[in-house]
Amino acid sequence: MTTRIDRRMAKLKAEGRPALVTYIMGGDPDYETSLSIMKALPVSGSDVIELGMPFSDPMADGPAIQAAGLRALKAGQTLARTLKMASEFRAVDNDTPIVLMGYYNPIYIYGVDRFLTDAKASGIDGLIVVDLPPEMDEELCIPALKAGVNFIRLATPTTDDKRLPKVLENTSGFVYYVSMTGITGSALADTAKVSAAVTRIKGHTALPVCVGFGVKTAEQARVIGASADGVVVGTAIVNAVANVLGPKGEKTADPAEAVATLVSGLAQGVRAARLAAAE
Repeated sequence: MTTRIDRRMAKLKAEGRPALVTYIMGGDPDYETSLSIMKALPVSGSDVIELGMPFSDPMADGPAIQAAGLRALKAGQTLARTLKMASEFRAVDNDTPIVLMGYYNPIYIYGVDRFLTDAKASGIDGLIVVDLPPEMDEELCIPALKAGVNFIRLATPTTDDKRLPKVLENTSGFVYYVSMTGITGSALADTAKVSAAVTRIKGHTALPVCVGFGVKTAEQARVIGASADGVVVGTAIVNAVANVLGPKGEKTADPAEAVATLVSGLAQGVRAARLAAAE
């Protein structure tokens, strides 16, 4: 199985630079605006798109992403509409990888088999489902892999060498290293510790290791990208949307333009972080 994620990561490795992985919440602040933001991401320098599936009861999301999810749900976003977004994006971009990120409940309600069929048809390349541990791989992970969809697992600072092989067992696409314990949008972790953690994970897998949680600026992206195969940015992008919304949700500026400006800067930071030739 070779997916768009595999091809994009291989291409970037050959170029000697890390990936910029950008997260948006599907349907925030509304469907059409969210689709326009999504379309603007690759043009601005995003290499991989994480498309959030809004859910009413998130466990790992910080206040900014929770608020984005609630805005999306209030505007009528559903899992079916999130898949439709991906499909509409694919009409103009058939190369940029799309990873759906969220929680298992909406997928379970939708039906796993139906979900995987529709996700594949919509051009989805990978899944990050944060509340499904490896012990539940038969629920979604194994069926996803059989359907040709990468299942991307999270590793954290508390994932020790005893646990790591289990976490990596059925992981594909890339490993998402959560650089801190806690919720999204927290302060950036110590970069030396992040570098050591990436090296440790690479001792257990040949998969690319992407680092997220806390990256907000081009300089932070450059520093993290010096050791990681990818830099994940989410909260800063979600905040860029929120910052151009008025108290009643009215747009005070173009959210897609605000996101594009931020992502362009982050892309410059990532491109300045040349990976060592030996990696």
